[in-house]
Amino acid sequence: MPSASRLAQCPRSKANTAQCTCTYTSCPRHGLCCECLHHHRVRGELPGCYFSETDEKTYNRSVDFFVQRFNK
Repeated sequence: MPSASRLAQCPRSKANTAQCTCTYTSCPRHGLCCECLHHHRVRGELPGCYFSETDEKTYNRSVDFFVQRFNK
């Protein structure tokens, strides 16, 4: 879970956390969307919120997996 000071710095952290569909709630970026997007982008991935609930639980964040699931 993100530190309280980092969450306090984000004016939307409460709304982000309430709407976040990522099941990895102990992630240090949970509720900090800009950090989450950057984290996954530099790895060539997408964040969990781009996936269905079932697909998100696989923790496969690859763009290829997203395209494969999206085109079903």
